[in-house]
Amino acid sequence: MRRSLSTRGVLAGLLLAQIGLATVMAGSDLLPTLPRLLSPANEPAFDVPVRPGDQTRRYRPGNMPLAPSREGNPDRPFRSTGDMPERLTFLREGDVLLLTGGIAEGDSRRFEEWLMAEGGLATVRLNSPGGAVEEALSIARQIREADLDSVMEAGDICLSACPYILAGGVNRSVDPEAQVGLHQHYFGASTILPAFIAAEDIQRGQARVMELFLDLGIDPAVMRHALATPPEAIYVLLPEELERYRLIWTEPEPED
Repeated sequence: MRRSLSTRGVLAGLLLAQIGLATVMAGSDLLPTLPRLLSPANEPAFDVPVRPGDQTRRYRPGNMPLAPSREGNPDRPFRSTGDMPERLTFLREGDVLLLTGGIAEGDSRRFEEWLMAEGGLATVRLNSPGGAVEEALSIARQIREADLDSVMEAGDICLSACPYILAGGVNRSVDPEAQVGLHQHYFGASTILPAFIAAEDIQRGQARVMELFLDLGIDPAVMRHALATPPEAIYVLLPEELERYRLIWTEPEPED
């Protein structure tokens, strides 16, 4: 009987210790975020123009005001991200595919099926506030394998996970009045997981992003802006940064 009571006591003690450890780890994750949760973000709204040194904007993918589209872009009628589809839509115009809306689970499979059913495509045009990272990474590789270019025109946005799709193009062009932005990702990590497990998931996810950039010829140094920008904000890249990191790129003509 004494051994049984002692065993139960040890097990109870271990359980309490695990609960205590989980509470401490959860608290360590939550405390740094409390100031951001309890007070509004200091960053300006997304539609406020950026300038060098002032490029961080508030990021609310479901409802962000957008800069007005330049005349001549009737296919971009959105006044905010809330007007955009919640998952990617595919609209073909000649040899250009318009990819519009959030990036949702299953979109890479839908994109693969669409490509298999279509022919004669040359370019993918992007307008997306972002979404599921793994879906974007898969779509990027499909675009490169299909030897397609990627493009953004005035008024288009490509935020969060969307720049990974932009990176997939063989040739990549971005209008000066378009906006490309990066920030930190969760990579699907659950907030109820212990901190060290969540950190491992994030590190593995960042490694996949770095691998994609290296494979596609993008300078991985661009990720320093993403890693320094919290998920509730977005760092908007300037045109010269897009060129420096090769998110804007034209393949050299082959030599004779």
